[in-house]
Amino acid sequence: MIQFLSYLVNGISLGSVYAIIALGYSMVYGIAKMLNFAHGDVIMVGAFMSFSATQYWGMSPMVSVLVSVVVCTLLGMTIERLAYKPLRQATSLAVLITAIGMSYLLQNLALLIWGANPKSFSSVVNIGTLSLFDGRLRITGETVVTVLANLVIMIALTLFTGKTKMGKAMRAVSEDRGAAELMGINVNATISMTFAIGSGLAAIAGVLLCSAYPVLMPTTGSMPGIKAFTAAVFGGIGSIPGALIGGILLGVIEILGKAYVSTELGDALVFAVLIIVLLVKPTGLLGKKVHEKV
Repeated sequence: MIQFLSYLVNGISLGSVYAIIALGYSMVYGIAKMLNFAHGDVIMVGAFMSFSATQYWGMSPMVSVLVSVVVCTLLGMTIERLAYKPLRQATSLAVLITAIGMSYLLQNLALLIWGANPKSFSSVVNIGTLSLFDGRLRITGETVVTVLANLVIMIALTLFTGKTKMGKAMRAVSEDRGAAELMGINVNATISMTFAIGSGLAAIAGVLLCSAYPVLMPTTGSMPGIKAFTAAVFGGIGSIPGALIGGILLGVIEILGKAYVSTELGDALVFAVLIIVLLVKPTGLLGKKVHEKV
């Protein structure tokens, strides 16, 4: 029983990282109606910036996180402005190819700047391990911080989209871009802000991920990015609560699958569950059916 609880805690911790990353996918798709497959590589850039700030520039861990968030926020806005904004009226295939190209560009720039050798990432979390049940269940500080950060981010984003002027503008653009523009909403600025928020969250996710799994490479964000996209689809892409539920469920399924089924088949099990969910409910767990008039 204690061992199961340990796996469950690890799954919730990993799923919380997936949920934070999935938010970026959900927000961009929900508002800009595009899949930003370079999002996983923004995670990698965020982790490398935090690593550089602590190892090369002598900054404290908390300052390094702020540096990472600022850099990734600016990077996300730059990517949107240079790569995606000119393609507003382009086909979905053109946008998808551009996103994949941007992903490879970021990976190769990371190779040039930081090299291909794995880096040892020092955790930014200074909280000690929590022991329960006479020390039989140990919860690391990274796990506690990751879960709390996930909850705080989800609550803050829900309040932001529901209460603020920019959040309401995002919801309006998501519902009907043309009508929102007619009502005086600056669609380009709204989409740019969406990329900024998603990329800033990607930086936090990258730092938390590498704090728990301290090996950093230019390909670090690829697999977590794909799994987080899966979590976004699983929960209902475009839904903030869906990203939370999808991410945590995916993390728990992955950890339990590796523990009780097979280490090699753990990842395959995640995608198999996704396929089953989409066959039963194509819009995801919290997704809404959209009826289009023809």
